Amino acid sequence: MVIRMARCEDAEAFFAMLCRLDRETVYMMYEPDERAASSDAGKLRSRIEGGLSGGDLILVAEEDGAIAGFLWAERGQPRRIAHTAYIVVGIREPYRGRGLGTGFFHRLDEWARANGVLRLELTVECANSAALRLYEKSGFAIEGVRRGSMLVDGALVDEYYMAKVFRA
Repeated sequence: MVIRMARCEDAEAFFAMLCRLDRETVYMMYEPDERAASSDAGKLRSRIEGGLSGGDLILVAEEDGAIAGFLWAERGQPRRIAHTAYIVVGIREPYRGRGLGTGFFHRLDEWARANGVLRLELTVECANSAALRLYEKSGFAIEGVRRGSMLVDGALVDEYYMAKVFRA
């Protein structure tokens, strides 16, 4: 398994991985059929290009030519939040439990320290215990609860707002 920076030419495989991920878990933002209806690989290619040129960290994990997961750290744009990054991460079910999440977060920390990012933020459904363990192991702490922030299968679902702060 190789963790590397995403490239624009990854867009098609990245998009296919996201669609598979949406079908494998209830913990991603999109429902299983929603992403294909609202986006395509071309739009994702533009987002990757814009993200990379804007200073985001976009990592993919690749094994045998297939993308197994990703971590996207989007930098804050206004100067007052340019020291922050919002994190989205997803790992396909067949690749979970193999240390990939730990690898992503190790690379994230290196990038943050090298690029003046002092605060990393993310949200996670309160019921996603595996992700919570990973985030806490990676130094993130719960800062609050976003009550009823998602509607999943007709039920309101709470999310934790988590962050990791590096001291300047």
